[in-house]
Amino acid sequence: MSRPWPVPEPFIIRRASTHTAAGVSTATTQEDRHSPQQITDERPPRTVTGAIGAICMFPLRAIIRACVALRIHPNTLTLVGVIINVVAACALGLGRFIPAGVIMIVANIFDFIDGKVAHQLQLQSPFGAFWDSTLDRFSDLALLTGLIFLYSELGRSDYVMVAALALIFSIMTSYARARAESLVDKCKVGFMERPERIVLFMIGSFTNRMAGVLWVILVLSVLAVANRIYYTYLVLNGLPMPSRKGLIGLFNRAFFWTDERATLPYDLWVIAILAFVWLIPPAWLGDPTASGHGLIGWVIHLAT
Repeated sequence: MSRPWPVPEPFIIRRASTHTAAGVSTATTQEDRHSPQQITDERPPRTVTGAIGAICMFPLRAIIRACVALRIHPNTLTLVGVIINVVAACALGLGRFIPAGVIMIVANIFDFIDGKVAHQLQLQSPFGAFWDSTLDRFSDLALLTGLIFLYSELGRSDYVMVAALALIFSIMTSYARARAESLVDKCKVGFMERPERIVLFMIGSFTNRMAGVLWVILVLSVLAVANRIYYTYLVLNGLPMPSRKGLIGLFNRAFFWTDERATLPYDLWVIAILAFVWLIPPAWLGDPTASGHGLIGWVIHLAT
């Protein structure tokens, strides 16, 4: 299950902690299971991304209630989301970025609500967790494969390689956490996870800045894999976590990511990422599809 980037942690139903009979995953607490028809937020948002997440929840609640009323099986929602993401990948492969962005929004509504519907209908199960995680990987592979096809058609072997590396490290980000959590209790470190990737794909599609998005996904996915390897090494060897005090602590906090979504550090990273994607002139990145100055380029152009 993926969810829109700004949705804060309290809105997230975790996967695979509690399981009941029938076919889809999501973790719930004892209190959650005793009030299956309630869709609420646990605390008000305190950051910009948290506020955006809260706003996004308004229409999603209505969709969730409709699916619960119709008793649509959550596994079906998961499958539909993946199929629509494959259509989005085809649009990316054809260079139709704006239609691809619209299709991705629709696909990831399904992908977000499947776990919520499972929770409301009490249909969580180990197979549901497996089904959801497996199909999520198909969605990731499809979108990046669409870009690889596009760049190969344009004769841009450099961006074929960038997209291929982004694909590899996106999968490795998920694998590293899954393997680590077979050895340690939790490996929730690293900034670039699937929700961030999906929202970045949407931003790149709507603003025609896909090259910048790919570089962000690649670099932060490499960093996330490194974070997870290092974190697992520390935990398994009983070593202390990196200091979060002083100048070294600031560096560790930025590059050894342990903060939750909808926090101030998260907002700052989001601002930095959007600044890179939107401000850098496409020519500086050799963008195969975008053109124009970018905001920084316009400032330089006007100044000269």
